[in-house]
Amino acid sequence: MKIVFRILFLTPEIPGNTGNAIRLAAITGAELHLVEPLGFDFSDAKLRRAGLDYHDLAVVTVHKSLEAAWEALAPERVYAFTSDGEASYAEIAYRPGDVLMFGRESTGLPAEVKADPHITARVRLPMLPALRSLNLANAASIAVFEAWRQNGFDGAQLHA
Repeated sequence: MKIVFRILFLTPEIPGNTGNAIRLAAITGAELHLVEPLGFDFSDAKLRRAGLDYHDLAVVTVHKSLEAAWEALAPERVYAFTSDGEASYAEIAYRPGDVLMFGRESTGLPAEVKADPHITARVRLPMLPALRSLNLANAASIAVFEAWRQNGFDGAQLHA
């Protein structure tokens, strides 16, 4: 299976969200990159339960800092998902190797990260007005599946 997209969670706090993202990475062939500090450890029962038996099937890398993640990923394009994004996630033409970046559950991406020169564009998922945010794992799923769909679900077994 060819790994095409890279999910980046900046300092995630909720183990269940990361467990779901591990499962997402395994079933889509994406890589999951986590930037410390994490709000949990990998022995957390909620993380293990949410990821089911997919932990060994996913590519998961933990980075000590965002700078370490940039060095390891050497990204050509990074899409930062944020409620104040200037473009809709559906307007982006995703390519293999793109990094889909998400902030912490409680605060999202900090202003200094949104201004990071590695960021290609800030993008948003549409929501009804006056609502704050979508669950982190759900937001990542929407983004990954749109990127994968645009690339013909490369490597997938499609069912009728």
